Amino acid sequence: MRTQVVIIGAGPAGLLLGQLLHTAGIDNVILERKTGDYVLGRIRAGVLEQTTLDLLDIAGVGSRARAEGLPHEGIELLFQGARHRIDLHALSGGRRVTVYGQTEVTRDLMEARKAAGLATFYEAEDVRLEGIDGNSPTVHFTRGGGAQTLRCDFVAGCDGFHGVARQSIPGSVLQTYERAYPFGWLGVLADTPPVSHELIYANTPRGFALCSMRSETRSRYYLQVPVGERVESWSDEAFWTELRARLDPEARDRLVVGPSLEKSIAPLRSFVTEPMRFGRLFLAGDAAHIVPPTGAKGLNLAASDVGFLFEALADHYREHSSAGIDFYSQRCLQRVWRAVRFSWWFTSLMHRFPDAGEFGQKIQEAELDYLISSQAASTSLAENYVGLPMNTPAPMLSMPPLVVGRVPSPLLPIWLSRDMNTPSKTTSYAVHWRVLCRTDGVTGRRRGACREDEEISRVSRGALEAQAAAMCLREVLGTGPTPSAPRCTWHFVTPRPALSSSARAPPRPWAQAPVRL
Repeated sequence: MRTQVVIIGAGPAGLLLGQLLHTAGIDNVILERKTGDYVLGRIRAGVLEQTTLDLLDIAGVGSRARAEGLPHEGIELLFQGARHRIDLHALSGGRRVTVYGQTEVTRDLMEARKAAGLATFYEAEDVRLEGIDGNSPTVHFTRGGGAQTLRCDFVAGCDGFHGVARQSIPGSVLQTYERAYPFGWLGVLADTPPVSHELIYANTPRGFALCSMRSETRSRYYLQVPVGERVESWSDEAFWTELRARLDPEARDRLVVGPSLEKSIAPLRSFVTEPMRFGRLFLAGDAAHIVPPTGAKGLNLAASDVGFLFEALADHYREHSSAGIDFYSQRCLQRVWRAVRFSWWFTSLMHRFPDAGEFGQKIQEAELDYLISSQAASTSLAENYVGLPMNTPAPMLSMPPLVVGRVPSPLLPIWLSRDMNTPSKTTSYAVHWRVLCRTDGVTGRRRGACREDEEISRVSRGALEAQAAAMCLREVLGTGPTPSAPRCTWHFVTPRPALSSSARAPPRPWAQAPVRL
């Protein structure tokens, strides 16, 4: 069997990627080790960032999330017995999050894939990848007792932390970073009305607590528990009693208890692996990174990975561009590490650490007090909580030394970024230019004016890209020595990120180390 992209994993990340590729006319097949019912029955996070909703819209499955999801414009922090509201909407420039269960996201994507008649092989076992470092990967698997093979152009590993995708990359290539936390979350799902219309994050002497929800009639609550705690040790009554003890008086009075629909304990850890691409294999979501659930970033990070990967593959097939593929890992990891930092910070701020002592507790209290009294600190929390924009620029090109054959134009295009605040099919490139200042190789005197870099224009996606820019630079400068041309040093002026015309900052160029040409 032959397809263009094989996606391993039918969780929300794999299903979203499959649906996005389908909208672009790119053939794909999904392999999933578990049954469809098992995948749909997994209870996960339910707070969606705006960028995630936008991607669902592009995939054609966002209507129910927007109709039934609960928009949230703030959160409440509970410490020292009092609640303090953080106005996410006002502090983040009008952005918000939406409460819509991951189970429902998965259901919407499953139904859309089934309606489109797209191939999903559940209960695919013994998955094995071959040729991912070449031009034609092969995926072997067994299903129903029979061996099957898929030949493809690319493989997307959306199969989670324990999946086969990351394990297929040589260990010598990967660098992993990990931190385990000395506690876990005991979670309960119940068909009871939420205790508040917004999420409550509680830092109490008894430990952390979170009051969340899935809908106006279904609540999700969490308690911080020690590592090694067993869920069997917690009856429903014991859970509700402990939750009450960690809430303020008003929340205690409003708390409605009931039988648990689901109860589980999840350990907390931060994990990142680099790079997120090896040859024609791409990692996305939990296959590449895990964050504590405190900041609600897990599903949203997976969605942004998928957004970057979809754009890269669409550029490859539509415009024969490899720029998105080449820069996929760098673009994802910049956003990943920012989310990892925020999740670590928020976790450290709201939980009680067993070895922190009285000094550590005083530091927590001081930071919480500063957070609610400083607009700058509250703004930082709000911006990170609602989700940072997907506007990661492409990395700078690394150019080898060249010998100048003729004097080039003073403006050379050698850096690009994409405007990804709102992912869409009409994403455009912002073309930046560096200005070269020519210095005589003999006297050291400057032989050309050094002008500030500027954004020259916006062009349709794919019209220019990093590789084309590099080729342009080589073509303009020339690739061979000319006897009459002296050796020169060209000083590169560092470009700034793209700014709108109404918000352009004053010019502040600075010279990098000169490049000998």
